[in-house]
Amino acid sequence: MPPAVIVAYDPAWPARAQKLLHELRSVFVSLAGADQFAYEHIGSTAVPGLAAKPIVDLQIRMPSLPSLAELADLLAPTPFVPSHGARLDSPGVHMDTPRPGDRTDAALYEKRLFHAPAEEAILHIRRCDSPFAEFVVEFRDWLRHHPDQARRYEQIKRALAEQHAAASDYDDYTRAKSAFLNEIQPAMRSWAHNRLS
Repeated sequence: MPPAVIVAYDPAWPARAQKLLHELRSVFVSLAGADQFAYEHIGSTAVPGLAAKPIVDLQIRMPSLPSLAELADLLAPTPFVPSHGARLDSPGVHMDTPRPGDRTDAALYEKRLFHAPAEEAILHIRRCDSPFAEFVVEFRDWLRHHPDQARRYEQIKRALAEQHAAASDYDDYTRAKSAFLNEIQPAMRSWAHNRLS
């Protein structure tokens, strides 16, 4: 895997995401509860103007998680294949890490991860009640509405990408972003709560 390279925002990213999500909807329509699934473009490529790794992050939320094997069979006609991470401790492959203050029931954080190297896309499949699934959507929306913080996040990512330029994977880069997430989480959660009330 190449090092974490941050590139200028590409206006084509949302269209790529929607095309892939449309393809995924057609694949998962046969699953029980498919009418309750949420299909989302998440991550930095979902924030207009934000520089990012040129990899589109997608999320599907389901009431319950099918097995990895069942999902892999369903996804066989698509470019997505199971992702196992670069190391045994690669973050966020089979489990998400609870955010500070969130419920810690391990079952809520189980996930399925797929990637499509040729499409430069990653697919995160999480439960509808996953606090982490909610967090990534809140974070995306918060950055969309706070361009000053999006610019600051971009500067942090560029510095971290340079710091980890010699790494063979994204793992340490991913972990290093946690300090920023921890710092902004109280303000972000307050904003998200006020937005819904």
